[in-house]
Amino acid sequence: MFMVPAFFLGVLIGVWRAYKKQGNKLDMLQYGATHGIIFFIIAMFMTIALGWLGWV
Repeated sequence: MFMVPAFFLGVLIGVWRAYKKQGNKLDMLQYGATHGIIFFIIAMFMTIALGWLGWV
């Protein structure tokens, strides 16, 4: 439920951080993909935990 927006938020944050460090387009791609995957995994575990608690 929260995983897709979390992935795109992670991509945006990763691209912004690479841009801030004056990285090229491949750096932005790598940072975006890494942050997106990490945010996706965190959101997945949060969704599972909230489901177990009965909140979702």
